[in-house]
Amino acid sequence: MDDHARQAAGWQVEQNASEAYEQYLVPSIFESWADRLIETGEVHEGDRVLDVACGTGIVARRVAPRVGTSGSAVGVDINEGMLAVAAETAGDVQPSIEWRRGDATDLPFADDGFDVVCCQQALQFFDDPVAALEEMRRVRTPGGRVTLSVWRPLEYQPAYVVLADALERYIGAEAGEMMRSPFPAWDGEDLRTLLRDAGFDGVTVTIEIGSVRYPSVPEFVRREAASSPLAEPIAAIERAVRDELIRALEDRLETYIDDDGIVSPMESYVVTAD
Repeated sequence: MDDHARQAAGWQVEQNASEAYEQYLVPSIFESWADRLIETGEVHEGDRVLDVACGTGIVARRVAPRVGTSGSAVGVDINEGMLAVAAETAGDVQPSIEWRRGDATDLPFADDGFDVVCCQQALQFFDDPVAALEEMRRVRTPGGRVTLSVWRPLEYQPAYVVLADALERYIGAEAGEMMRSPFPAWDGEDLRTLLRDAGFDGVTVTIEIGSVRYPSVPEFVRREAASSPLAEPIAAIERAVRDELIRALEDRLETYIDDDGIVSPMESYVVTAD
């Protein structure tokens, strides 16, 4: 379905998923979490920092001014669409950021090239997370740091529990599973095991609690859908079904609705390793 067809369907998804991700999800979710990740990684002026599975590059963009001209920031991602948006969005960032296409399990960098390696909310999507962690360890300098974040399981994300259930009911099982996929059933010990299996010794796991806010429940659904492969399945359903989905969400999320829209807690593990 092209953009005009989506608009005709009444859902008004105007751009591709990478652009929507940058416009909608980065400000509401990933920007503040990027700052937490950078603080946890203790990034300093002069550090060489790699942002693995960088998406549209929010971690690299926040890192670049901190490391300054004596350091460097590099973002790597397998998705060319994400990298294109990253490069366009970071056009005025100084010092400039290098963007590279590459697989997290086979990073296109030499050994010991980075003082800090960051990975925000991507480890759970890798087919082989231990291989990706081994690569992060390989490209990190001796004495350098790896810092990453992974959402806690779905039950710690109230709005997404409700959204996933509603998508499964009104769109289908695949849509519900897609919305659940960012939230792996890992606990802190699972993460410690993954990092130890990848060769890390000093591993610290902390729980961070933040929030996500949208101006309304319909915008919550629309923006989450536009930023993912769910855009077309949701645009394709009849308006009456979509309206029923929204009403169901509003009923179940009533306690999180205030005068500024909808707000809900989100919890993440933040991990450091050396």
